[in-house]
Amino acid sequence: MELELRGGVRAAPVTGRTPRERQALRFAPDPRDRTADPGHVATTARENEEDGLDSALVVQSSSWPDPWLVGSWALAATSRLRIAVAHRVGTTAPTVAARQLATLDRLSGGRVAAHVIVGSSDLDVARDGDTLGKADRYRRADEYLGLLRRSLTDDQEFDHKGEFYQVTGALAGLRPEPGGELISFGGSSPAGVELAARHAEVYALPPLPLPDTRRRIGEVRATAAGFGRSLRIWRHLTLVLADTDEAARRRVQDLRRDALRLTSGPDGPRFAEAVALDRDRERGRVPDQQAAEQVAAYIRRSFATAYVGSPATVADRIGSLHSAGVDIVQLDLAVETDQDRELRRELVSRLRTGSHRHGW
Repeated sequence: MELELRGGVRAAPVTGRTPRERQALRFAPDPRDRTADPGHVATTARENEEDGLDSALVVQSSSWPDPWLVGSWALAATSRLRIAVAHRVGTTAPTVAARQLATLDRLSGGRVAAHVIVGSSDLDVARDGDTLGKADRYRRADEYLGLLRRSLTDDQEFDHKGEFYQVTGALAGLRPEPGGELISFGGSSPAGVELAARHAEVYALPPLPLPDTRRRIGEVRATAAGFGRSLRIWRHLTLVLADTDEAARRRVQDLRRDALRLTSGPDGPRFAEAVALDRDRERGRVPDQQAAEQVAAYIRRSFATAYVGSPATVADRIGSLHSAGVDIVQLDLAVETDQDRELRRELVSRLRTGSHRHGW
């Protein structure tokens, strides 16, 4: 089966005044403020499509533009690109989400899916009025996804009375295009794996060394088989590309230096308030550090886990992931200049060699 190549669509450009600054700040935690730029959404979506990517993710946070609306704008600007919209359980009723998903799927010709999340930060979900702890959010997600699925498939009215949701006479008047992958889900905990196995078509794999990746894929697929289901596997990758491996390593040094400098200046507090750092603080990853050092530690981790090299070298590493069982790779890289696009296109071309396109 061919490897699906995924990009991303943001509601607005990355923070930074120049292409060089934006390239560096992709490795910093995203500030909470983000506007909605219609030209950027449309252009980025078209570039994803033109450069040979199959799909793109629209991300979500409590203070960012609505991902369903950003996703619909990206879909309207393209004819082939599929869009996975990040959707957090708890922000709307499951029957409403089912109609949103089915409507956008129909309007786009079957090109949309929901990447369901439970929220990795207690503080961030509380900003939208969700006060449940993470264990309760997972339990609610099971009920939520069951109701969402039922709303997408039942052709008769139904009632439901559960722990978190009650509906009477629920019925959606439209269905998604048949045969699509509508739901993806991530989560490295046993609860997250089971939720994906029960409800999703795609499992978002956490970043792990290759032997652990193989082992986790085996566990996930075995869990899904226990429910009589199968899952495709998605892995997000941060990339730094250049014409040669040595040039890519030099680029990492330059970008890291710029990112650390830019986030320690007058704009530093914006980055220290990022949701990604809320999550790190709640997990105890940075309990004793000052805000500036928390940002710096995040940047160093981002570069440490990146795939760095020429398109040929990075394509070989991604090929190893594909051989291990990964079906979808998200190519997360700075695309600010014509050279950036040329490098991405070369990588895509190498990954396509000897393969056939996979339909959703």
